[in-house]
Amino acid sequence: MLQINRLKQALADGRTVFGLLNSIPSALMVEMTGYAGYDFVILDMEHVCVNPETLEHMVRAAECAGITPLVRVPNAAPEAILRALDCGAQGVVVPHIRGRGDAEQAVAASRYHPLGQRGISGGRCTGFGALGLQTYFERANREIMVVAMIEDQEGVDNLDAILSVPGLDMVLEGAVDLSQSYGVPGQPQHPSVLAAIDKIATECCRRKIQFCAIPRIADRLAHWQSRGVQAYLLGDDRGISFRALKAEADRMRTASDGTSDAPRPAATSIAAPRPSTLAR
Repeated sequence: MLQINRLKQALADGRTVFGLLNSIPSALMVEMTGYAGYDFVILDMEHVCVNPETLEHMVRAAECAGITPLVRVPNAAPEAILRALDCGAQGVVVPHIRGRGDAEQAVAASRYHPLGQRGISGGRCTGFGALGLQTYFERANREIMVVAMIEDQEGVDNLDAILSVPGLDMVLEGAVDLSQSYGVPGQPQHPSVLAAIDKIATECCRRKIQFCAIPRIADRLAHWQSRGVQAYLLGDDRGISFRALKAEADRMRTASDGTSDAPRPAATSIAAPRPSTLAR
């Protein structure tokens, strides 16, 4: 059954929240993220191969661990948003919002009448009927979050029109895609990209829409805190897990033979590569 959105409540209360992008499609990973102390998790359906049943289990895991589950859908298509919300997600993150029409479509697909045109279904969102439909509609319209990703120059250029759409709860920057759109691919710290992100944050603040920052380098957290930003996405579980695993292997190898560059045993099969082949 659809729960009270703790993330939305925390933001309304003025608290700082931290989230993680889920790139390892596993209920166990989501549950671990919640118990690790994160406030929200973005379950990725844009770049990750995850089937609907697994996604539903991941949402259940988030509910068990007390972490707010959002789903990054592939696009603003109503069908994709409907599936994510019907499995119990408490919000959708919609990539590549380039204009007002994209934002309007995302909001309409996420909300019931009179705020939108979301298709009606029962199932686990209503507790299989334990929650009456009218009560559920009101709760869903109140608790479901719509997060727009601005990750194209076109979206930055149309920012005023996008942010004027009623029903947007938060905006998430996409610096890496922005870097490509601005002709400096793979350079999220390029001045043109940083200027675009600063413009997004400034306009969100002016309109009192939450802005979610991604502090990729240490001093950016302090920068955004000084700007009054409350929401932060701290990378993805795949990258954090890899770095932690590699650091521990390097630490133990250094302790055992005095150098992390010591020769590794040859791989015995394709399924067992040498650790050095993973460091890309």
